[in-house]
Amino acid sequence: MGYLDALQRHWLDQDPSHYGKTKFALPSEDSNPLERAHQIELKRQGYVYGPSLLGNTSYFPTGSLGDAMVQQHVDQWLSDAYWLTTAVEDEFKSASRALNESGGLHSIEDYQALYRGQWSFSVPYGLAPGIISNGTQDLLFSMERLSVNPYTLQRLRPGETRPPFDLDPSISRAISGMDLSELHSSGRLFYVDHSYQATYPVSVGRYTAACSAYFYIHPISGDFLPLAIKTNVGSDLIYTPLDTNNDWLLAKTMFNANDLFHGQIFHLANSHAVTEVVHQAALRTMDDLHPVLGLLNRLIHQAYAIRPVGEKFLFHPDGFFDESFAITNQGVREFATEYYAKVAGAFRSNYFLSDVTSRGLLNCSYGPALKEFPFFEDASVLQSSIHRFMSTFVDSYYDTDTAITQDYELQAWVREATEGASVIDFPDFPIFQKAVLVDILTHVAFLTGVSHHVLNSGEPVGTSGVLPFHPSALYRAPPVGKGVQDLMPYLTPATDAVRHVALFARFNRPELEAKNQTLAHMFLSQTLLNRWPAEIRQAASKFYGELEAFSGRVSSRSFDADGLSQGMPFIWQGLDPRRVPFFLSV
Repeated sequence: MGYLDALQRHWLDQDPSHYGKTKFALPSEDSNPLERAHQIELKRQGYVYGPSLLGNTSYFPTGSLGDAMVQQHVDQWLSDAYWLTTAVEDEFKSASRALNESGGLHSIEDYQALYRGQWSFSVPYGLAPGIISNGTQDLLFSMERLSVNPYTLQRLRPGETRPPFDLDPSISRAISGMDLSELHSSGRLFYVDHSYQATYPVSVGRYTAACSAYFYIHPISGDFLPLAIKTNVGSDLIYTPLDTNNDWLLAKTMFNANDLFHGQIFHLANSHAVTEVVHQAALRTMDDLHPVLGLLNRLIHQAYAIRPVGEKFLFHPDGFFDESFAITNQGVREFATEYYAKVAGAFRSNYFLSDVTSRGLLNCSYGPALKEFPFFEDASVLQSSIHRFMSTFVDSYYDTDTAITQDYELQAWVREATEGASVIDFPDFPIFQKAVLVDILTHVAFLTGVSHHVLNSGEPVGTSGVLPFHPSALYRAPPVGKGVQDLMPYLTPATDAVRHVALFARFNRPELEAKNQTLAHMFLSQTLLNRWPAEIRQAASKFYGELEAFSGRVSSRSFDADGLSQGMPFIWQGLDPRRVPFFLSV
């Protein structure tokens, strides 16, 4: 059997079995091991590790089978996204007309005209309630670090290093009741650092700061609040809530622009680059009858479309990204390269619980617990359901840990991932326990179905990228001194504002709910259900039921008597499993 025959029976979400078999089978269950080994060798020749795209992160597939697979993903993705891109083009024109008719953007309040009655096809659920009306509140700003971008925040551990920048003790006490050293020593001080963005190239006429910021747990209320923002460019000003309203609001807006850039590109280096290369290693070492490869194929649905489409339409000179963001596509590649190597690309250390614990956000032994942690509150429900499904999946194929050690295709995958594919921090070869495999599969599914959608998909257009306080660029250089009288010259002008919304509207995928391609349906592929044993089919049904129930709780959220939801002055529904895709959708 040659490459063409191998391709014809491989990859489409149809029955990929060979020589009459329909159920998945481990190597020990296959009556024709020589043919199975031959198939794997064909795949090793046809799926080749190629150069990375969008920076130097993980390998991207090439070779005869790899190229065909990528093209199939691209064709499917473009076909599926056609209605949305067409709708956004029409909505862009409509929003531009409406903004002109309303007189343009001359005040902060005018930005509401960008959204009022617009984007109903691409963003049918609209904006997160409160994200504009409460947009100037400090609590909203700080709690976004615990919800819409939870991957930048860390608690500063007492006694190890001094805080990264100084703050006048009298200012710190006036804000928090404690000076910086007291906040630090009591484990109440948190830090976000975007100073690295100061070196990235910026488009002409657009500007950016490179903010770092302190947050703290208030010693009396327990609220999580902002303490100070340092720009790290120009005059390197330090802003606090004691500054004028305009100065402090500008500082938060500058920080949000940095955080928005981080979230959009971090997810590429984390969700996309990591899961793709883990899957590539499986393609080269497992037969198509192997149940683990069958599951990974489902999780990696259309994934290989994103980087080529991104290169062609989003991250090339004058592409959609450069039309909106201050930092150019070259800065994107620099960030992806740097952060993949040092943070985003690590496999085990980015396991959900390991990550939030290592950054002092959960189960912290050296400081008080966070009163509210919306990302953990929602993601822990989803991660637990995924883990339960994966436990059943692994138990159904491997009775004992010994069975894991005897699956030579599985072990070849682990070795390939750590050696040939160069996956950072992948479990060591060989693996000896079923629990290790459960954790691997849980993390892949978490990256594709949860982590990705916190930062991307519909989140930017509805929450983390909502104007005027979440811009993709500044339109005047950060001020050399305090006392700004007018914020409007720094904020996104009318034409660019519509373009900004349209960019993020293209990331949304509202049609997937009707197509049953949301997270709740992650394991309800009819092809897989037909090939899985009864206990896995039951686990898939249970998973669906759990996520549907959770969706009901998320979708019914409202403000409490204090005007808060999950401790925030906006309603966050970014991980509603009935809305978010089960796969790396964009």
